[in-house]
Amino acid sequence: MSTNSSHSRLVRKLREALGDVICAALENDDVVEIMLNPNGRLFVERLGEGMARIGELQVGAAEIIIGSVAHALQTEADDERPIISGELPIGGHRFEGLLPPVVSAPSFTIRRCASRLIPLADYVSSGVMTGLQASLIRRAIQERLNIVVSGGTGTGKTTLANAVIAEIVQSAPSHRLLILEDTAEIQCAAENAVCLHTTDSTDMARLLKSTMRLRPDRIIVGEVRDGAALTLLKAWNTGHPGGITTIHANTAHSALRRLEQLTAEVSQQPMREVIGEAVDLVVSIERTATGRRVRDVMRVNGFDGTTYETDHNSQTDEDSHAA
Repeated sequence: MSTNSSHSRLVRKLREALGDVICAALENDDVVEIMLNPNGRLFVERLGEGMARIGELQVGAAEIIIGSVAHALQTEADDERPIISGELPIGGHRFEGLLPPVVSAPSFTIRRCASRLIPLADYVSSGVMTGLQASLIRRAIQERLNIVVSGGTGTGKTTLANAVIAEIVQSAPSHRLLILEDTAEIQCAAENAVCLHTTDSTDMARLLKSTMRLRPDRIIVGEVRDGAALTLLKAWNTGHPGGITTIHANTAHSALRRLEQLTAEVSQQPMREVIGEAVDLVVSIERTATGRRVRDVMRVNGFDGTTYETDHNSQTDEDSHAA
């Protein structure tokens, strides 16, 4: 039996298990995340609307979904391997599935890939960021500064990073971009780009070391989550400026503290001087009651031995004085 026909059958089986409601949500550009709770209740999060319940899913169907994704990832889902993480065979969306005994009944979350690139200009016209903040980001791109996009869960870090990458491609179309991710979420229209993905046997730190031999002009990392942050910072500091990454942190200052924690995982030290030298701009995005907004665009001028020297451009005066 051919690989193509086997994959087609797997996708068909998966679509049937997902059902019309979830499949429709996966095709909706406004959907950010689809969530199944162990009690069978289905929820969806839409851009600017928060979460809403959309129906229910039977245990059997949920088991088929998780098992099908596991099969596509060439692994098994069972009592000894109750957590399945990877890309959904349909659309490449990020999938996290859980089975008993870690949950009372099958549960999963699907983080939908952004299918529509939102230009930086749209962030300004919709009020998510100010015109001055957009200008600071564009200037940073032109000057080949290193940019960190920070935010909490579901704030739109990757979507904003995609907008910044689109500006990079427009500003420097001849640059060779090396893009490193755990799950394919970065959108890049560059003519000269190489995308690398981690595997169970190849982590981000290993990819970054390989990247140094692939002649990058700019290095882009989908999200830094571990000690590989130090490898990235050193790469930015040694002849590969103008990169971008995202990090899970609620404010611009906490993004720097998070980098300290990550670098300390492999160095036993927070590496503040390295961070102060490598990170030039932190763009902090958050979710508010009225939608997303860029809370702060913070320029990092270095580390003086005691504190980071920073300049802020925030949406509110209170934020600009927040430490």
